[in-house]
Amino acid sequence: MRIVACLLCLGFWQLGHSEPVSAKAWMAQDIMQKTWERVADGVDGFWPWPWNHTWPIARLSARSGEVDLVILAGGNDRTLTFGPGHLSVSSQPGKRGNSVILGHRDTHFNFLKDLAIGESLTVESMDGNLHVYTVVDLDVVHARRTSLEIDTDGAYLSLVTRYPFSGPESKDDSGMRYVVTAKKLL
Repeated sequence: MRIVACLLCLGFWQLGHSEPVSAKAWMAQDIMQKTWERVADGVDGFWPWPWNHTWPIARLSARSGEVDLVILAGGNDRTLTFGPGHLSVSSQPGKRGNSVILGHRDTHFNFLKDLAIGESLTVESMDGNLHVYTVVDLDVVHARRTSLEIDTDGAYLSLVTRYPFSGPESKDDSGMRYVVTAKKLL
């Protein structure tokens, strides 16, 4: 029994040291999924945790349902630790304009590297409406030399993460970003 307990402790210690962000990100996303379901069921005022600084605003599905992520309010590092974050200066998902969603390349937005032009993305808003987008552009840009257009004639979705997808994490940000642009289907 002690051997099993020691092995479990060692396993959790290894998990905590080798993938701390990843484990936290996926556990938080599980909590956010449960929060989303409670809000959809009409439970009002339910927050994922008491010290909450963000809340679910939409749900993103991709790759024929393989990807199912709750999008959180805010685009700061604190929010992105728990899931993709909506940049508040951009339009709400499904509305006219460009809705910008940021995410970490090594957790929630790792799937972006496998998306292709023409693929579908679905966003469910808090009111239960589904908004279907099709990927129209994949691009690598420099964050300090390029800006995303926020005011657009149609409804767009821009999913943004650091680039490249693999390689050592560094405190020095190269400034490169991978941007998936999708246009809402009418």
